[in-house]
Amino acid sequence: MRSCRDEFTNLDSISGYGSTCLGCLPAQRQQSVRRSGYNANVPETALNTARFDWTRQEIGELYHLPLPELLFRAQQVHRQFHPANEVQMCRLLSIKTGGCPEDCAYCPQSARYNTGVERQALMPTDEIVAAAQRAKSEGATRFCMGAAWRQAPNGKEFESVLESVKEVAKMGMEVCCTLGMLTEAQAHQLKDAGLTAYNHNLDTSPEFYGNIISTRVYEERLQTIAAVRQAGITVCCGGILGMGESDADRIGLLHQLATLEPHPESVPINMLVRAEGTPLERQSDLDPLVMVRTIAVARILMPLSRVRLAAGRKQMSREAMLLCFLAGANSIFYGEKLLTTPNPAPDDDAELLRDLGLSPMKMKQAVHAGE
Repeated sequence: MRSCRDEFTNLDSISGYGSTCLGCLPAQRQQSVRRSGYNANVPETALNTARFDWTRQEIGELYHLPLPELLFRAQQVHRQFHPANEVQMCRLLSIKTGGCPEDCAYCPQSARYNTGVERQALMPTDEIVAAAQRAKSEGATRFCMGAAWRQAPNGKEFESVLESVKEVAKMGMEVCCTLGMLTEAQAHQLKDAGLTAYNHNLDTSPEFYGNIISTRVYEERLQTIAAVRQAGITVCCGGILGMGESDADRIGLLHQLATLEPHPESVPINMLVRAEGTPLERQSDLDPLVMVRTIAVARILMPLSRVRLAAGRKQMSREAMLLCFLAGANSIFYGEKLLTTPNPAPDDDAELLRDLGLSPMKMKQAVHAGE
């Protein structure tokens, strides 16, 4: 009788993965694998290649590889598990803007800073659904709703969010929310409403975190991620580069993400967009190659995850974005704004993808975690 290992496609030469067949995995891991958008041509016996025991030293060795070698390895992993030239188009809408009590040093929505962002109440469901319909007609397969709360509230506002989730889910799109911290009960309510994913970024390494935020500790972020996972919702979790962190901090962030089990199904990598009035408004420009290098390492560490080239693209050249796709990014957020920060115009993105020969991912019925 053939064993699982007999049929495994060996990736040891790429990144040292081990293997067992998909059927030998715990149910939650099987669901995570099947939800991740991997290449359907990959044998199921090759899918348990993800490691969760990465050390910072190992990640540092990958991060500091010569860039051509790093990109080569990342592209091999990418093609093993994802269509080579397919990009998921996502739309992010701010459904409740400004007035956040947190002190995140990068955020123009903080009530603590004078950034010119006007407070806006929670959008009604019909306006959110109309925006989702426009996004779908423009090619988006994932619709994300963001509200500037420290903690998702209970009561009428949360009930309104649940109704919006239900209505957008009916459209067959992946539905994501980012509402701040969640309780386990709220996470289960969102799951029941049809939420596909929940975004809650770690932002940076545990060591650098206190330089950026003092109103929420790192452990609280991990607790929200755990509540989301326990409810059977997929996790969208990444970070922000260019806030003054070191290479060691970027490696620390990647280590935190790569040792979550399962890995986040979605890993957004953001470049700081400096907002006037925030403590980071005069932060130095980030070398775009740092974005490329971080995305490449994320792709190798988390082969099944969808790595999202997120905020900061308006500051990047076409060539830098091409390198990010080569490094393994396979999703972008499109639309003139990401919450309140500028983003390339949709026509510019369409032209970029066309010139690069990349195709938007086709609409698929959203698959909810735990089903």
